[in-house]
Amino acid sequence: MLFFVNDYCEGAHESILSRLTRENTCKRPGYGSDEVCASAKEKIRRACESPDAQIYFAVGGTQTNQLVLDTMLQPYEGVVAVQTGHIALHEAGAIEYTGHKVLTLPAHEGKMISSELESLVRDFYEDENHEHMVFPGMVYLSHPTEYGTLYTKEELSSIREVCDRYGLRLFVDGARLAYGLGAEGTDLFLPDLARLCDAFSIGGTKCGALFGEAVVFGKGPAPSRFLTRIKQHGALLAKGWLLGIQFDELFSDDLYVRLGLHADRLADKLRACLVQKGYRLLLTSPTNQVLVVLQNQQMEQLASKVRFSFWEKTGPDETAIRFCTSWATTEEDLDRLLEIL
Repeated sequence: MLFFVNDYCEGAHESILSRLTRENTCKRPGYGSDEVCASAKEKIRRACESPDAQIYFAVGGTQTNQLVLDTMLQPYEGVVAVQTGHIALHEAGAIEYTGHKVLTLPAHEGKMISSELESLVRDFYEDENHEHMVFPGMVYLSHPTEYGTLYTKEELSSIREVCDRYGLRLFVDGARLAYGLGAEGTDLFLPDLARLCDAFSIGGTKCGALFGEAVVFGKGPAPSRFLTRIKQHGALLAKGWLLGIQFDELFSDDLYVRLGLHADRLADKLRACLVQKGYRLLLTSPTNQVLVVLQNQQMEQLASKVRFSFWEKTGPDETAIRFCTSWATTEEDLDRLLEIL
């Protein structure tokens, strides 16, 4: 059975596993207060060209999103996201569980448009009853989006301008950030994110690590007592050096970006071959997620040989599915998939 169902169905890159094995019996203090976490944070600061950035490690993506939004929002505030945003659809109400409402906007191939964000906030403040409503306090974006699409620097800057105009904070979920950084034609890189976002995450779980995310506060300080808040949210690892080693490796010799480049290159090859074979793409993304429309009978036949993700129904007799390449996908895997298709 071929696995193209997601980008976290395998363990970790060999350099991470090798180093974890070499340093398995090293004794270090807990909760990220060790020298390897400090080294990883400094490497991330250099990559972000943000020497004063504050960086924290957390165990997973949902915990990261929840703790960042909860600690940066006031109790009466909600977070604005598109309807297809991860926090709006696929996190089991984790944000609402903290008491913060997710305020949704239409998605345009997974992306938010700054003019629609401004209309939402302006309409809120023009409502004479807004003191009785949930205040928009923050904007949540993911880069890449749930559809594998990317924001341009201009698009993100435009959203930043709206945030500044109305006093909103901006958070970018980078669970798949490596695949955005490695995409052909992108003009949005780590220094841009550090400059434009109040906070953003760098995903390890889906991009070569066993687990873990890094949170970067580049534009301003982290919320007060953020380490304590990480623990309250169940996202603080006692063996914090496990996260430190993984990110220290990912940010050595451009490994993080190289892993993204590899997955994106294979996804580009898959997209080109699908089009050549007459398949219809749901949309064209430049990253590792490939969305293709199949007749239901085709989908059932394919499912006997390939694991993929259901995406959405596009008609009574057809369905959009997702193939995901990853840091671990091989040329042989892709060639076998293309032969089956």
